Amino acid sequence: MSLLFETFSIGELTLQNRFVRSPTTSYWSDEEGILRDPILEYYKKLAKGGIGLIIKGHSYISEKGKAHNCQSGLSSEKHIPRMKELTDIVHSYDSKIIAQLNHAGGVGVNDRATASKYVTEKWEARELSLDEIEEIVEKFSSAAENAITAGFDGIQIHGAHGYLNSQFMSDIVNQRQDKYGGSIENRSRLLMDIYDSIRKKIGSNVIIGVKLNCDDFAEEKGLTINDSIQIAKILKKRKLDFLEISGGGPEQVLQIRKTRGRALEGSGYEEATWGGHAKKIRDAVPGISLALVDGIRTRKTMDNLLSQNIVDLISMSKPFINEPNFVKLLEKGQEKASCIDCRKCISRDNFAKTMLRCFHKYP
Repeated sequence: MSLLFETFSIGELTLQNRFVRSPTTSYWSDEEGILRDPILEYYKKLAKGGIGLIIKGHSYISEKGKAHNCQSGLSSEKHIPRMKELTDIVHSYDSKIIAQLNHAGGVGVNDRATASKYVTEKWEARELSLDEIEEIVEKFSSAAENAITAGFDGIQIHGAHGYLNSQFMSDIVNQRQDKYGGSIENRSRLLMDIYDSIRKKIGSNVIIGVKLNCDDFAEEKGLTINDSIQIAKILKKRKLDFLEISGGGPEQVLQIRKTRGRALEGSGYEEATWGGHAKKIRDAVPGISLALVDGIRTRKTMDNLLSQNIVDLISMSKPFINEPNFVKLLEKGQEKASCIDCRKCISRDNFAKTMLRCFHKYP
């Protein structure tokens, strides 16, 4: 039997298989960040499709950290009842679900603030004070407590994709001269402070993961694979439960993103966009549970990633947008996702503006 369909344990949480639905925002919350009915039905389809672990699309930890309109929130007790409905639905199909917590930082819609003053052609972000950083850390732990109260099986801290933690870790954005700037140990200090605060709040038995860039894929500077390895080592010492490897930070270049992290041709998993970087992390930091996302579409690649011990979990998003029952289809013999990577679902015209769906299939 393929490892894909074997159980896997992260801490005290046992998954029915090795599939992870990577967190993707859905837009479908009201102006207060409270879930609306269609998104509950959406997650029901995912859970019914047999995914072992669902990571819910990011929820803001404070109004100041909101990434886009109609993003879900976990900043307040008012968010808990509908989130509890969501977790109950997912659990009724024997899937597990964890909450991804995020602060948008300089790309937020309510308060553009980040590690240092940062100017782009379209907007400018101010520098956060030490008091504001301390408040953000506390907001993360409070949101984590709300998530566990709502029935989530764990927490994932968003440390990728050019949001606040990613901004702090990037020396493109972070020019601070205090304990949060300079070395990679200092630039990742915010992430570690958030992790420590959440762990203290929710205890040692609840799993905590981090979504981490393996590379910012910028032309110059930015987080590199060597930086990511150092961060992974620090997180392992803190007994992080799992790491989801992703990529793409401030000033990423698409062509670099497509090529720099790939494994060599003939590896058996070169289809995975960052399979080469994932192997470097695995080799340098053994013993930490790894999930890998992006570019994975074929059963062959999935099997090779697991059998060669590159990662422990196969994380996908777009294939599940198109086929929420993709796991069951694979189990029945389907060899690849029907997703054609048209990327309409995450285009600027649609992403975080309308209900998440396959726009090629349902225009």
